[in-house]
Amino acid sequence: MLSKPKIKLINSLKIGKYRKQHKMFFAEGSINVLDFIRNTGLTVEIFASRNWIENHTRDIASKTVIEVSEKEMVKLTALKSPSEVLAIFNLPDMKLPETIIEDNLVLVTDDIKDPGNLGTIIRTADWFGVKNIICSAETVDAFNPKVVQATMGSLARVNVSYGNLTDWLEGVEGNNIYGAVLNGENIKSIDKSNKSILIIGSEAHGISNEVLKYVNFPLTIPRSGSGGAESLNAAVAASILLYSFSAQ
Repeated sequence: MLSKPKIKLINSLKIGKYRKQHKMFFAEGSINVLDFIRNTGLTVEIFASRNWIENHTRDIASKTVIEVSEKEMVKLTALKSPSEVLAIFNLPDMKLPETIIEDNLVLVTDDIKDPGNLGTIIRTADWFGVKNIICSAETVDAFNPKVVQATMGSLARVNVSYGNLTDWLEGVEGNNIYGAVLNGENIKSIDKSNKSILIIGSEAHGISNEVLKYVNFPLTIPRSGSGGAESLNAAVAASILLYSFSAQ
């Protein structure tokens, strides 16, 4: 049976300042929860239905598990309809790396505000094998429940860091720095075979001027047809660009 303090704690984790205060976040749904359990050592506590517990005994061996009813799960969930499982995890370190990341491709988000967009970008990065995403301090919190849900477990496999982008970009000389813009070079015409950094700007304003000055390869996804859309959704643009890089 869930105690009132435990219910209060879990609900507080829906708010960013309390996630930072408690240094914890939560994930819901079997895919999300199992990916964090299997791919990280961050598990604190699992709350699940009897059916879910019985079906996942191997995955949750040695973990702290509390059986909850559907009525109790309603008091915890951030979803419209509660799932069979919710789990609390410790927040990972999200400070910007002090050394240059040696990956072939690092993704950078500049002030992405929409949780669904960031979640989709993280999920897409995972699909294309990108292991590190660098976010501006103003980008939405990757451990916001809406972002966690949208990643569908990919957040357990992708490292997300936050900080001052201009300071970080100062230290990555020698890498090709690409930026998604409206008036750059066609993505088909640029060699993307060396170590690269790809920057995706905000939904409303694109890449900020402060960050744009570090871009030495501005990229544009060419328009096809006579459609009237002014721009692509940030997550859609990231998906197309990541595919383009993977095809090199």
